[in-house]
Amino acid sequence: MGDLKVKKRKMKGIVLAGGTATRLFPMTATTSKQLLPVYDRQMIFYPLNTLIKAGIKDILVIVAPEHSGQFLNLLGSLLKKHGIHITFEVQSSPRGLAEALTLGENHIGEDNVALILGDNIFEDDFASQIKEFRSGGHVFAKKVSDPERFGVVKFNKNNKAVEIVEKPVEWISDYAVTGLYLYDNNCVQIAKNMKPSDRGEIEITDVNKAYLKKKQLEVTLFDGQWLDAGTPDSLLEASIIVKEKGISRNFHPILDEAIKEFNEELKIRSKKRLQ
Repeated sequence: MGDLKVKKRKMKGIVLAGGTATRLFPMTATTSKQLLPVYDRQMIFYPLNTLIKAGIKDILVIVAPEHSGQFLNLLGSLLKKHGIHITFEVQSSPRGLAEALTLGENHIGEDNVALILGDNIFEDDFASQIKEFRSGGHVFAKKVSDPERFGVVKFNKNNKAVEIVEKPVEWISDYAVTGLYLYDNNCVQIAKNMKPSDRGEIEITDVNKAYLKKKQLEVTLFDGQWLDAGTPDSLLEASIIVKEKGISRNFHPILDEAIKEFNEELKIRSKKRLQ
């Protein structure tokens, strides 16, 4: 009966595509990491696909000031005729992943939010989990070989999450929390109340901990590919896996159609310039 009392709120989307991506210099000296190609399309399209497949129509893209024009040129009106509204917010300097929630406060409004990192590519389709989300927090964890690089979740013998640690020095688990986070409307206030970590950032792990402490955090384990293209090697590997697994061939028809239309428009513009 308790679930029936939870108001069904709309789900908004946020793609975090700021940052400087120094590990990808010099490629990211001239463009955003999320605008680099992964196989046959820009990286940003993969997280957008995750949100669009879940039926999300209102998406905020958070970008760095030096690359805002490039994002606007690519995405500004790309999906407008398909009923998907994309807006932009400039993040002047990266102050942690959770800052996306405070920057997106007006965008979220009274609704829930699916926050996804602009450099995370998922083979799995999480549309059902996103559509069914009602309250609390919901994150997605994957077994990794280098857990010390991530926010890591520890489970008890009943497979219930009991602890989350950011970049643990001592081993606690092999399960990393990946870059897709579902939160209810309370996330904005939680993020606002967070104190910066030792590295001066508002940590998304602290938001997850706040939900876990209230016993309101659900963790879903998955087996499919999770790609975080943060280095030249992992960017190349991501392109190879995307091609082999056909991940870019499994896009929502709306996004495929919009990209196709954009390509045709670019060809027409190029021909006019040559005339």
